[in-house]
Amino acid sequence: MTRTGTITMSMRELDRLKVIEAVAESRLMTWRAAERLGLSRRQVERLVIRYRAEGAAGLVSQRRGVRSNHQLPQTVLDRALELIHERYADFGPTLACEKLRECHGLVLSKETVRHLMTDAGLWVPRKQRPPKVYQPRARRACFGELVQIDGCDHYWFEDRGPACALLVFVDDATSQLMHLHFAPTESTFSYFEATRAYLERHGKPVAFYSDRASVFYVHKRDETAGKGVTQFGRAMYELNIDTFCANSSPAKGRVERAHLTLQDRLVKELRLRDISTIAASNAFACVFMAAYNARFAKPPRSAYDAHRPLRDDENLDAVLTWRVQRKVSDALTLLNDRVLWLLDDTPATRRLIGRYIDVWE
Repeated sequence: MTRTGTITMSMRELDRLKVIEAVAESRLMTWRAAERLGLSRRQVERLVIRYRAEGAAGLVSQRRGVRSNHQLPQTVLDRALELIHERYADFGPTLACEKLRECHGLVLSKETVRHLMTDAGLWVPRKQRPPKVYQPRARRACFGELVQIDGCDHYWFEDRGPACALLVFVDDATSQLMHLHFAPTESTFSYFEATRAYLERHGKPVAFYSDRASVFYVHKRDETAGKGVTQFGRAMYELNIDTFCANSSPAKGRVERAHLTLQDRLVKELRLRDISTIAASNAFACVFMAAYNARFAKPPRSAYDAHRPLRDDENLDAVLTWRVQRKVSDALTLLNDRVLWLLDDTPATRRLIGRYIDVWE
């Protein structure tokens, strides 16, 4: 029997053709062909019968080119695409899918809408988008315009003492170390202490740039008494110093690179001088900063110093203080930091019952 024409088959159908052809020519047992194809013996026998009757064309899927029973009507797809073009051309697939369902009663899956928008050129899948280029941020022009701050927990004394935190202040315009402060932990009080020393020595910078640590950034704003502002942020606001929080470590690369250098050079300098206490390290910090800045600091683009002096009415003792509000109970008590405080029974304190007062620490 001679057959002419071209038959298009998938690789799976081509493999099946070779096995069925071997069975039809008695070169392969039916049960072994069933094992190889993952079919039942009865199904293999049906395929052999179809092959003998129609040839290779009998093994091609009968559903090829036939519309799926689960496919949406073309009119629905055309209507959805028309609405997307008219109203939701700049929407994402998920939001467009929600609006089609809410506003027009068209119930489509997100993937269906995604395919429609992709084929129409309204949406580019993420895998097909060109990679984003993150170019390095230019340095600030003036000295003191932006100061990057960060803390680093490290074994600064190696095996001569316990691990502690080093708070680092780096000027963005010059990469100059502005202040180094060793502290037991990286806390709000240690940053208050380090910032006070910075302000008394250099003055007020225009802004501080930090990470999103809890000292600088409130992750659960509704649970804070400061209405979404940390104690450090509140203090800087009172001193008219802006604070910014970076979204990633590379964004504050000046201070991150300084950490790497300090973990190498500073550790060895402390070892050579047999320094193993926080007090002695803070006393040596000025000597180290002078040598570091002479080696690594860069000149700013502008000679203007953006630091501002402290005003006479800016009392650092009052500003750099932990402040919270606590309610005075009917028994003239208030609870702060798991400690119950008793107020003296006087006419002045009685007027505070039921009111919130500021507790400074």
